Amino acid sequence: MGSPVRKRNALVNPGMDAHLKAMGRTADYSQQVCSVAATLEVVGDPWTLLILRDAFTGVRRFEQWQERLGVARNVLAARLKSLVGHGVLERRAYCERPMRYEYVLSPKGRDLYGVLLTMADWGDKHVYGCSGPMHYVHKTCGHRFSPVLACEACGAPATLPELRLEAGDATATVGEALAEAKG
Repeated sequence: MGSPVRKRNALVNPGMDAHLKAMGRTADYSQQVCSVAATLEVVGDPWTLLILRDAFTGVRRFEQWQERLGVARNVLAARLKSLVGHGVLERRAYCERPMRYEYVLSPKGRDLYGVLLTMADWGDKHVYGCSGPMHYVHKTCGHRFSPVLACEACGAPATLPELRLEAGDATATVGEALAEAKG
């Protein structure tokens, strides 16, 4: 995945460095031309992944995340703001006095479910051995669920030797693509 790194464009995401410092992040993927780097730019922070994990189990409110994760309030607020800003979560008012919001997964956020399932499966296999602290059961067949990557066109399982990496149409850096996506 040797993606080319482009020369920094001062017009792309002005203030990005301040954004990264506020998020407590040191990595800046904005100048890379790579879909993995783009995904990491949006959800690559460990707290962000745990927030998403909990969102998929029904957590919606700031206080719930704060209690479950034990994350500092300012860090949690920054991560939720970033997820809303990238369209991964939607902020909805649930109380007017005092004004309070809940955060729900958007369609873009729900598309991350397979990523989290695959990460959990990897952790079960390569960190815990064979069975992690929790596992999913497929309701239809009753068996323990383990994700399998398959070709959408033919349905065949996709293993690395059966895949070929080809250049796509995108040429924008991660920063340019994210700026354009925000409109």
